[in-house]
Amino acid sequence: MAHRVSFSLPERELGRADVEFLVRKDGSVFGKLLVSKGAIVWRTKWTSKRGKKVGWVQFADLMHKYGQEERG
Repeated sequence: MAHRVSFSLPERELGRADVEFLVRKDGSVFGKLLVSKGAIVWRTKWTSKRGKKVGWVQFADLMHKYGQEERG
């Protein structure tokens, strides 16, 4: 089953605020992805203040190493 992803955009300049993606699996919250101009953060417990942070260069390396090819 595909995950259900929703997001909310902040009401301020994007450069200073994260874009948040709330990810659900089988109707329950699976995690939250925070995207900023400096990095991305994955939180498995969406109410938590802690998560796993990866800079954009590290993220690109991870995608090249583990990502699957997609036609686009």
